[in-house]
Amino acid sequence: MKIALLGYGKMGKVIERIALERGHEIVLRKSSTSTYEGLENADVAIDFSIPDSAVCNIKQCFDTNVPVVCGTTGWLEHYDEIVSLCESKNGSFIYGSNFSLGVNIFFELNNYLAKMMSKFNQYKVSMEEIHHTQKLDAPSGTAISLAKGIIENSDYTNWTLDNPTENDTSDSELAKQILIDAKRIENVPGTHSIFYDSSVDQIEIKHTAHNREGFALGAVIAAEWLANKKGVFTMKDVLSLDN
Repeated sequence: MKIALLGYGKMGKVIERIALERGHEIVLRKSSTSTYEGLENADVAIDFSIPDSAVCNIKQCFDTNVPVVCGTTGWLEHYDEIVSLCESKNGSFIYGSNFSLGVNIFFELNNYLAKMMSKFNQYKVSMEEIHHTQKLDAPSGTAISLAKGIIENSDYTNWTLDNPTENDTSDSELAKQILIDAKRIENVPGTHSIFYDSSVDQIEIKHTAHNREGFALGAVIAAEWLANKKGVFTMKDVLSLDN
């Protein structure tokens, strides 16, 4: 399979190595200063760029009729626009806030636990996410996906980065917000923790990435799966997690 890499930073280089190990060919390595020359030769594109570039990259893939897998976060205010454009162009698209196979299993575990804990109002949920200092967005796309999973399966209505003051805790709307503590620490690939706290105990689930390998492998597997398909998909489709 011929792959275009849209974004050739640390993640792009790891994806390149894994793709080559799996017998694929890289036909474009696009940085912020290079062009799209060679994209038309690709069977699929993988975008791990920056938020300001991702939407343009995705649209270019649709215009060139190249399926695209996007792992860039921080641009989701344009997501509905991209989905509509993909459908109108009869394109092929997968967005994932995290392509790690383990994290996608963690998403399902988070949804199941949220549904179970929704019956026990004495527990207050909160989250912590830790990433390397080069990560541009906060909270992480993975943390937002986890928060959405809790919201869809409970009475919580939103997430926030702002820790409420003691005087605010009685506000019913604030009580329905999930506090996310976003930390940036050198050389941390990604750690996400969900806490359910009561006055007597705490329940915690946690995913810790040891390196970028898991993200890169998942992205390549998604690209392999997407080739020759049409439509908008997620990693749940790739991994058959609905079955």
